[in-house]
Amino acid sequence: MDRPDFGHEARRVRVGTLVRLRWIAAAGQVAALLVARFVLRLEFPYAESAMCVGLLIAFNAFLRLWVPQGRRLDETTTTYILALDIGQLGVMLYLTGGLANPFAMLLLAPTMISAVSQSWQETAKLLAFAILCACALALWSVPLKQRGLLYVDPPPVETIGFLLAIAVSGVFVSVYGSQVAREARQLAEALAATELMLARAQHLSQLDGLAAAAAHELGTPLATLTVVIHELANQADVAALCGEDLALARQELKRCRGILGQLSNANRLAVEPFDSVEIDALLEELAGPHRLQGIDIAVSAEGAEPRPTCARNPALLYGLRNLVENAMSFARAEVRIEAKWTEESVEIAVVDDGPGFPAAVLSRLGEPYLSDRAAARRLDSDVADGLGLGLFISKALLERTGAELRIANRVAPQRGAVAAVSWPRRQFAAEARAVVARADSVHEPIEGSS
Repeated sequence: MDRPDFGHEARRVRVGTLVRLRWIAAAGQVAALLVARFVLRLEFPYAESAMCVGLLIAFNAFLRLWVPQGRRLDETTTTYILALDIGQLGVMLYLTGGLANPFAMLLLAPTMISAVSQSWQETAKLLAFAILCACALALWSVPLKQRGLLYVDPPPVETIGFLLAIAVSGVFVSVYGSQVAREARQLAEALAATELMLARAQHLSQLDGLAAAAAHELGTPLATLTVVIHELANQADVAALCGEDLALARQELKRCRGILGQLSNANRLAVEPFDSVEIDALLEELAGPHRLQGIDIAVSAEGAEPRPTCARNPALLYGLRNLVENAMSFARAEVRIEAKWTEESVEIAVVDDGPGFPAAVLSRLGEPYLSDRAAARRLDSDVADGLGLGLFISKALLERTGAELRIANRVAPQRGAVAAVSWPRRQFAAEARAVVARADSVHEPIEGSS
C-alpha cells in the first residue's frame, strides 16, 4: 500500500511565487545591461538583448494579469515555465559573451527551484536542459568587445573549466535541494498524520461530554411528559379512549429515562475510575493484550508510596502501546515493562531480548520514514498500513504529555533494546488532577431522570 501524501497539493508552486521571482530576474537583467553598456562600456547587441528582456517582462505581465496568483501549477506546467526561463537566459548569455559572462551560473537557478518543489524526474529534465544550454554557449556566442578593440574572450581551457563547474554545481545543487526538501516534506506529512490521529482521538473523547450534555438537556422534557401522561391517565374519559396508548407511552418514557441514566452512569464511570489510573493498572493495561502471544511479558513497579497516578489520554496510551508492540514484534522470549519513580520523576521502560537496533540507525531513531527497510521494520509496528510513522508518532505524542523518550540497545552481553519514557512527576500527575476537576465540574444530577 502506498503511503498517503498529506501535502501533495501544498508542494506545488504558486503562480504568484514564480511571477515574483521572474520580476527579480527581469530587474537583474535590466540592471546588468545598463551597467555593461554605460559603466563598463562593453559592446554587444543592445537592441536584441533589450528585446529578449522585454519578452520576459511581457510574459511575466501576462501571468500576473491573466492567471490567478493563488493557483498552484502542476509539475508539467511548472517545468515548461522554468525551461522557458532557462532558454531566455541562454539567449541573453549568447548575446553577451556566452560562458565568459559571469552570470552564466544563473542557468542553475530554475533547476534549484524545481529541486525544492518538484519530483526528481522533472528536476533532471531541467538540469539536462541547463547543461545542454551551457554546452551550446561554450561553442557559440557573440563575444563582448570593450572600447571597440579588445575582445573579452577567455581561453578554451577556462571555458571548459567553467562548463564543468556549471555541470557539477547543477548536479550538486539539484541533489542537495531535493534531499533537503524531501526531508522537510516527510516531517510535514508525519506531523499532519499525527494531528489527524489526535483529532480523531479527541473527537471520540468529546463524545462522553456530548452524552452527558444530552442526558442533562433531555431529562427535563421527559419529566414534563411523564407528568402530562400521568394527568391524562387520571381522567376517566381519556383513559377509557386511550388507555393502551397511554400505557405504551408511559413504558417508552420509562425506557428513555433508563437510557439517559445509563448514559450518565457510563460517562461518570469513564471519567472517574478509568480516565485517572494508577501506574500499576496502566502497566497491566499495556501488557494485557500481549500475554497470549507466546512471549513472556513481565510487569514490575518500584518506588515509594504513594504510587503515581496519571490520566489515560490517547497520546500517552498510543505512544506506550506502540513501544510495547514494537518490542513484542522482535523479542525472542521475554519483554519487560518496568516502572520506577521518585519524588521528582516517573519512568516507564520497555525492554526486549531481540536483536536490538542496527548501529547505523540508532542516531536516526524518531525520524519519519527511515529509508532503510530493515530499520523501518525494526522501528515501526505499523509498517503494514503504509504510514511508517510508528516511532515518530509515539515520540511526538509522548513528548506532548511532557515526556522524554530515550531508545538504546542493551549493554553487552545482554541482547535487545530499551525504550525508556520519563516524566517529571508533577507533569505526570497534572493531567490526572485535571481529569478529576473536569469530572466534578461537568457531571451534575440529571433533572427529572430519577
